[in-house]
Amino acid sequence: MARKPKKQRNAEQWERQKRVREQALTDRCPTRDDIARMLLWQMIVGVLNTRDDAKAVLDELGRQLAKGLEHQRFDVDQSLDVFDALVRKYSDGLYPFRPKRHLALDDLVILEG
Repeated sequence: MARKPKKQRNAEQWERQKRVREQALTDRCPTRDDIARMLLWQMIVGVLNTRDDAKAVLDELGRQLAKGLEHQRFDVDQSLDVFDALVRKYSDGLYPFRPKRHLALDDLVILEG
């Protein structure tokens, strides 16, 4: 059987991905980025709230993250700057995430008149 043309394969892949995204939205399934953001926030806030040596622990965590990002070809100094900015942002005690309004659509009460 002959291989499908690239344009057709790409169009079919686009349709499959669209269905996957729509199903994830319907199922309220978080992405790995959603999980990673929540995990990082919980780690930073947890360290800040429970450790006397929070600065040292977060500095080491930042170095380890920057080291891993360096393997992906990111700049170490830039990585540390971004991590430090997140630590400052999360240290104010406020919940940093916006509500996912698209996930609450079916929670709305629609009055029929």
